[in-house]
Amino acid sequence: MVPQGTSYFRYYRNYSNFVVFMAKDKKNNQHTDEEKIQETRDKFLKDYNKKRKVEAADGQIIEVDPMKDYFSQERPERKDPHKGVIEKFLNWARSESIWVLGFGTGCGSIEIPPLTTPRFDMFRFGVAMRPTPRQSSALIISGYLSVKTLKRAIRSYEQMMQPKFVLALGSCTINGGMYWDSYNTINRLDHYMPVDVYVAGCMPRPEALLAGFNKLKERIREGRAEGANQYADHFDWYKANQKKVIKDWNMPDYNW
Repeated sequence: MVPQGTSYFRYYRNYSNFVVFMAKDKKNNQHTDEEKIQETRDKFLKDYNKKRKVEAADGQIIEVDPMKDYFSQERPERKDPHKGVIEKFLNWARSESIWVLGFGTGCGSIEIPPLTTPRFDMFRFGVAMRPTPRQSSALIISGYLSVKTLKRAIRSYEQMMQPKFVLALGSCTINGGMYWDSYNTINRLDHYMPVDVYVAGCMPRPEALLAGFNKLKERIREGRAEGANQYADHFDWYKANQKKVIKDWNMPDYNW
């Protein structure tokens, strides 16, 4: 039932216009705030990436050029395997010494610390945690991955020495999981970096993660863990996908 008279319709029309005006004003303010944030971020990154002189602990003045000192200017190269028994021996050694980068990217990170306890004891499988990408041979993407974290994960992966491997935990790395329509998470990890082993679950228990390590060891011994070579062979495709979602791309394409 609609009340009679024009006052109701005049009020409704005015109220609707007010709501539309407020929505537009909020959108404009939000856009302005986002522009200010972007300007501040760009200014900080511009100052951070420019050449500068710093004083070392011993008083020596050192010139720093972040764009050259922190990044490599060469594309990744494919590493062809050795022939015969040498490659079999190397693959066996690699499978028995998997060093994992201690970088928790999502909610699945909580499942990793129990592996260091006596109950699960991942060390008996030759798996150990390392603090830096240069010392690591495996990267665990533990669940959902936001665009902001993806940028750091790419840099970490590219700074790891070959051969290197990626384990993806949970449904989020396969199809986005419960965040499949989120504005700031990715749906398919293998569009942005190669994945050697998927560990299904939401989140997978430590036992499942140990099974994933054993599967990775098996693939390494068989010479089928070729994610790093796949990344080098299709580098332009991976880089194009990364730039589609990472809007503040403020680093060179080569992060080796």
